Amino acid sequence: MAAVQRTVIENCAIATVDAKDTEYARGHLVLAGNRIESLGPGPAPEGLRDVVRRIDASGHLVTPGLVNTHHHFYQWLTRGLATDRNLFDWLVALYPTWAHIDEPMVHAAAQGSLAMMARGGVTTAVDHHYVFPRGAGDLSGALVRAARDMGVRFTLARGSMDHGEKDGGLPPDFAVETLEDALAATEETVRRHHDASFDAMTRVAVAPCSPFSVSTELMREGAGLARRLGVRLHTHGSETEEEEKFCHERFGMGPTDYFESTGWLGEDVWMAHCVHMNDSDIAAFARTGTGVAHCPSSNARLAAGLARVPDLLAAGVPVGLGVDGTASNESGELHTELRNALLVNRLGAHREAALDTRRALRLGTYGGARVLGRAEEIGSLEPGKLADLVLWRMDTLAHSSIADPVAALVLGAAAPVTASFVNGRQIVENGRLLTADEDTIARTTRAEARRLARIAARD
Repeated sequence: MAAVQRTVIENCAIATVDAKDTEYARGHLVLAGNRIESLGPGPAPEGLRDVVRRIDASGHLVTPGLVNTHHHFYQWLTRGLATDRNLFDWLVALYPTWAHIDEPMVHAAAQGSLAMMARGGVTTAVDHHYVFPRGAGDLSGALVRAARDMGVRFTLARGSMDHGEKDGGLPPDFAVETLEDALAATEETVRRHHDASFDAMTRVAVAPCSPFSVSTELMREGAGLARRLGVRLHTHGSETEEEEKFCHERFGMGPTDYFESTGWLGEDVWMAHCVHMNDSDIAAFARTGTGVAHCPSSNARLAAGLARVPDLLAAGVPVGLGVDGTASNESGELHTELRNALLVNRLGAHREAALDTRRALRLGTYGGARVLGRAEEIGSLEPGKLADLVLWRMDTLAHSSIADPVAALVLGAAAPVTASFVNGRQIVENGRLLTADEDTIARTTRAEARRLARIAARD
């Protein structure tokens, strides 16, 4: 058998984000293949064999890779539109354009979305893709291919909608699927792409879009499908006051009770946003282990409101961070969400300790891993876990006068990424991708965005 090749990283501050929040002011890590073999204070042990690389990480903070728990990659092509609208009006404005996406557009948009996240420290990403126009090509395959080529760990939340305009929904009818087609296509996507292994680079979740674009039958049968196939479930939940009103009018109950009635609460479920939740809703999520993807920038962009993240955490609800689609968070970056999550959750009188810097970092790392059901594999720096980690440079003008490196990362300007590793493979060096050409991606996404705009304008 071939010897396992080792990489040694030394002279860095380390925030492990383990159960004890262990930190080292100056420490080391040893990577063996795609695993973290050891870490601790001071230099690496003498006599390590098969060391192929040593990194002097002086002036750096090493953290687990960031985990993005909610996104819509295709929206990279429609950034900067409908900038002053709430969720429902924003959807009405953009669905006619989104209904024209095709495979080349989705692949290009996925490249843009993944590239922006990866160069900013994301090592695991989710894409909730739910728009499947007829004749658009293999959109799920395009997403999986883009993530594979970028080298980012990926969960495809295979979305669906079966309520178009004729049923009182928001999306155009030719951009939705029938109940039967949605379930069949979702099952096929799971069978083609889901990998349940410990070090899987691609997983699939069952992900009907939202209560106002999906039938109750699709919600119920989607939950049954996911559990039969052994995969997780994802959807949007309690995002706006309008959704709350819709659920009461349509189903005679609020969103959380509706989700529970359709089998959509449980340890295998996570929901995006969860802004408008009362105490009983939070208790139900805590009781069932249902997770939350907190998207502070998108919530603010669409004026959806402020999620009760400190209350969710206090109740024991799993909470991670999400970029959300870049049509409602144009930056497309997750590391900015660490800061934004902390700041927005302190809004209001006497909330100066509502969220602190280490809990913000935990949301973006271990919290996201827990939400995705991968806390045994990623999300913290511990021996035996997968080698997904980031080296943040902390000795530049932007951060060098901040003594606490975690505070510098969360509260300071966006820190440069000197190196990012996924599964033991380096994918970023000095802020640039090693797995793709950023300039080519920029040209391709610009061309596809313009093509989409031209097609939509003719409709």
